[in-house]
Amino acid sequence: MYYPEETVEEVRSRLDIVDVISSYIKIQKKGSSYFGLCPFHNEKSPSFSVSQERQMFHCFGCGVSGNVYTFVMKYENLTFQEAIEQLAGRAGVTLPVSAYSEEDKKRESKKERLLAANKEAAKYFYYQLRSPQGEKGLTYLKERKLSEETIKQFGLGYANPTMNDLVRYLKQKGFEDNILTESGLAVFDEKTGLRDKFWNRVIFPIQDTNNRVIGFGGRVMGDAKPKYLNSPETLVFDKGRNLYGLNFAKSSRKEYVILCEGYMDVIAMHQAGFNMAAASLGTAFTGGQANLLRRYAKEVILAYDSDGAGVNAAMRAISILKETGIPAKVLNMEPYKDPDEFIKALGKEEFEKRIENAENSFFYELRIISRDYDLKDPEGKTRFYREIARKLCEFSEEVERENYIEAVCEKYNIGFDSLRKLVLGYAAANGDVPVRAEKPKSGINSKTTHEDNVKKPQQLFLTWIIEEPSLYPRIKKYVTPEDFTLDIYKRAAKRLFEEIDKGSTDPAGIISMFTEEEEQTEVAKLFNTHLTDIGSGREKEKAFKEIFIKLKKNSYEYLSEHSGSDADALTRAVEGKRLLEELNKLRIDFE
Repeated sequence: MYYPEETVEEVRSRLDIVDVISSYIKIQKKGSSYFGLCPFHNEKSPSFSVSQERQMFHCFGCGVSGNVYTFVMKYENLTFQEAIEQLAGRAGVTLPVSAYSEEDKKRESKKERLLAANKEAAKYFYYQLRSPQGEKGLTYLKERKLSEETIKQFGLGYANPTMNDLVRYLKQKGFEDNILTESGLAVFDEKTGLRDKFWNRVIFPIQDTNNRVIGFGGRVMGDAKPKYLNSPETLVFDKGRNLYGLNFAKSSRKEYVILCEGYMDVIAMHQAGFNMAAASLGTAFTGGQANLLRRYAKEVILAYDSDGAGVNAAMRAISILKETGIPAKVLNMEPYKDPDEFIKALGKEEFEKRIENAENSFFYELRIISRDYDLKDPEGKTRFYREIARKLCEFSEEVERENYIEAVCEKYNIGFDSLRKLVLGYAAANGDVPVRAEKPKSGINSKTTHEDNVKKPQQLFLTWIIEEPSLYPRIKKYVTPEDFTLDIYKRAAKRLFEEIDKGSTDPAGIISMFTEEEEQTEVAKLFNTHLTDIGSGREKEKAFKEIFIKLKKNSYEYLSEHSGSDADALTRAVEGKRLLEELNKLRIDFE
């Protein structure tokens, strides 16, 4: 849901960033700021600074910066809207609901009712596991070597062998029949009427990343089929966009997630200390789950079963992760089938070694593909090399492709030039010529990039104005927010210039204008970057004017290129050129 700017500001202004951050990590006051160990990277000496005056944080070690929203988004892995909702409760602010249509209100009301039913069912299953009739389920979990603490952490429960216990309990709690069926907790049968979906099963509550129970998985006690039964898709449960255990894994502070196939694998790994494990929900891995993982991990390590089905699932997951832009590795668990068996047999230390030696996903794919070829036969080997060439064409970036060609040659004892020619030949024959990196026309490698020419001047100009706001009144005639061609800086400049005109600036408020964590971090850099000491007087003026002129030149060129037949844009371009010429002659005193 969209929240108006005044609401965003009201929530932020009612909170003290020091109070919020100190509820997550230990910080101590030193001088005018608070310092502690950064929660976003490993460090032994405190470099994480929190400014009460500016209501901002900044880590001098890893460079992350922002306001209270940025911190909560990054620490809790929340969206901007989710961070507002979480902090609003803390700030005592009632969020507006007027933005909802009647249809939206009904939908949200039903979602809340379904979530309430799931929560009540989870409590009921949890209680049943500890009752006399739940002894069979508890015995099963103990036999799987789960501790009481782990059983409690994951909220494991038990569904009684009778088929209408939960239905009767939830109806007594006031839940309507349609809520019971739409939540997937009950099914309607013409012979028996409304009955429980889950019975005679150990229950695994499924939570979303906000720790809300959205569905259930159940493992049957005995030999009945299916062995595992999951909740159906509902208004609150989308199997393809959620992962079991991710609500815990997202807070692991690791840069990777270990992706498993089953509930017990995830639980066993968390119990052994590998709290970065998650699993898909009874379905094949999906693009929606890959996109979800992008929010929490820079890399995924696949820990799928080592049998044929597990290998096929891993190959599919690698392809999806590659499309999503997430690097992947594959864990070798042989001679055991899954992480649960491996950890029970060989222990935590051996599993850590397997993680450290996880196989690059590309080489895993080649190893699996090689099983289809007789590499002792010249013809079989040639066909395998052609398959390698085809796979190498999937790398569109020349540097990455060349690195992999080199690594493949070393691993499979192939001549570099031979394989490279095969790759280019295969690509040309299939109309899929890999993108080649452009080389400089001269013999000198140019270090000038688009960022240097466009982004840097905009960034540095704003940083300079932030450090020396008294500069702005002297040069405001020559600069407007329209001179910033990158939207993020245009919006920041507009707000900054308005605040300087009013006599004060609010860095944390400017950051709150942006909803994406990456945008907030980028804008926060403007307030936490300190310009290098470049002397004083004429030297300082020369450095500032150089940045200013680059900014105006980029603005003029951009307007000229994009004006087309737009008379207004053309007029602004001409005026921009005039001001640029005037700016070249301007004297700015820095004394």
